[in-house]
Amino acid sequence: MYWQIALVIFGFMVLAFIVALLIKDNSIIDLFWGPGFIIVTAFSLSMAPDLDIRKLIVAFLVLIWGMRLTVYIFQRNRRKGEDFRYKHWRDTWKNFILRSFFQIFLLQGLFMYIISYPIWYINYNSGEVLSTIDTVGLVIFGIGFMFETMGDMQLSFFKQNPKNEGKLITTGLWKYTRHPNYFGESLIWWGLWFYAIAIPGGWMTIISPIAIMLTLRFVSGVPMLEKKLKEYPGWEEYSRKTAPFVPFIKWL
Repeated sequence: MYWQIALVIFGFMVLAFIVALLIKDNSIIDLFWGPGFIIVTAFSLSMAPDLDIRKLIVAFLVLIWGMRLTVYIFQRNRRKGEDFRYKHWRDTWKNFILRSFFQIFLLQGLFMYIISYPIWYINYNSGEVLSTIDTVGLVIFGIGFMFETMGDMQLSFFKQNPKNEGKLITTGLWKYTRHPNYFGESLIWWGLWFYAIAIPGGWMTIISPIAIMLTLRFVSGVPMLEKKLKEYPGWEEYSRKTAPFVPFIKWL
């Protein structure tokens, strides 16, 4: 079962890589992120030894999260060309094609494998009936989905106003955390993990929410984006007053 998921993700990432080569835009990987999890969920659900309400609820939650994220990224990136991060790598990397295959596509495939762990663990195993733990998971997922959706929406509306060109968004959820969408994404996976711990041995899938949280906070999320945001006027005051990730917690 573990190898089946790995092969599905590998094939999906090879497809994404081929598309990126054809259109000369590696940031297309962002558009493939949500659908990748939907495919993993659908495949593992089709291989499940049985179906129960927990499996169906988790599949539905992944579906609405993945579809919303895909639509948002498509609208955000449409007709804008390659994202500045990927363009920088294209301009500076030697052996660009080979390196991008391993460092962008296969690396993201590895992260997809790790982060989707609770999903296919749930689908490949039978658990008890729904309990309070599942309810806690749904609440955490809901809060995360709200943060991610509203954060993206507020940022999108802010950027649509020409008067905000070159300015920082410091209103709405962005008043309480510099990255409400990233924080929401982290909460989403913590919520799905709670569904997994309702199954014997499911606590081991905690590597999933930890991986996404640490990656967004310390690796490819907050640090990379803030390298650009530091160029905006008012950044020092905003960063001093506003938590980087978790609302109201300045050190996280």
